[in-house]
Amino acid sequence: MLLESLKRLEATVEAETEALAANAPLDLDAVNRAKSRSLLELTRLARGIDVAALDAETGIVLARLRDKLVRNQEAVALHLRAVEEVGETLQASLQAAESDGTYSMRPGRD
Repeated sequence: MLLESLKRLEATVEAETEALAANAPLDLDAVNRAKSRSLLELTRLARGIDVAALDAETGIVLARLRDKLVRNQEAVALHLRAVEEVGETLQASLQAAESDGTYSMRPGRD
């Protein structure tokens, strides 16, 4: 059960990372729901697990998932920075459009 849950989360994270890297359309609501379900499932499963008793395959999947989560975090952070830059550019454009040039260095110009 744990292994299947980890693999589902791994597939979800990998699909999101690939879509972000390719600038492909992505249903963020669906991805977030899938990740939330996986987190809930893993939280419930983890309560009854003896970490020392995990088999090698589960350890490998966990390590692979950790690496994919790092890549996913980097991809999400990159997109967030891009959104912030677009927002800053739009804000500057709006401020420039609202200005009548009264206080600009060049009279009559924005």
